[in-house]
Amino acid sequence: MAFLSKSFIDFFSQLAANNSSEWFAEHKKEYETAVKNPFRAFVEEMIKRIQVYQPEVQISAADAISRINKDIRFSKDKTPYNTHVAANISSQGKKSKEEPGFFFQLSHEGISIYGGTYMVEPQNLQKLRSHIAGNLKRFSTLYNEKDFKEKYGALQGEKNKKLSDEFKAIAEKEPLIANKQYFYTAKLEPQQILKEDLADVLMSYYHAGKKMNDFLVEGLPK
Repeated sequence: MAFLSKSFIDFFSQLAANNSSEWFAEHKKEYETAVKNPFRAFVEEMIKRIQVYQPEVQISAADAISRINKDIRFSKDKTPYNTHVAANISSQGKKSKEEPGFFFQLSHEGISIYGGTYMVEPQNLQKLRSHIAGNLKRFSTLYNEKDFKEKYGALQGEKNKKLSDEFKAIAEKEPLIANKQYFYTAKLEPQQILKEDLADVLMSYYHAGKKMNDFLVEGLPK
């Protein structure tokens, strides 16, 4: 049986067109039955599966799932709700955007999957670059691995315009050393949300990125 139903997609289609506190209050029961509760059950299943390969991931679904309420304090878009649900599965869950984890976001527009490290502290970036510099062949082998390339394409991230002298020469051989972020992403069609093999498919993406995540974890402070 599928975790999520067409009501899940319908709710977000309607929310996107009626993103207000009044509309959400009127449809709160629908949100709880079609979105909140089944998505929590799905995240619990994903955590359980990932724990087989990462026993250190001792978090609950609540630790992984982002709030549907938006933080609009510094945003030009003042609509109060996200038109998606999302979860970040790692040992720190949603608390950390630095720890490499497995992030997925579901909406009426489809599924977005992310891995890697998104916000690296400056002092930790130096350590991560040193780790890459000392393992250039292994690093390039990982991002050129067939399954990784087929599912994610390439490593992404903003780059520093200036590098310290120790990394300038390396950047000529490995331009990714200049990155400030090391993440990868994929998108799936909305229809996948309704299928019984949703967890299996997401786990195939988890496995495609796990070796890269493990490599990045090695380069970050424990």
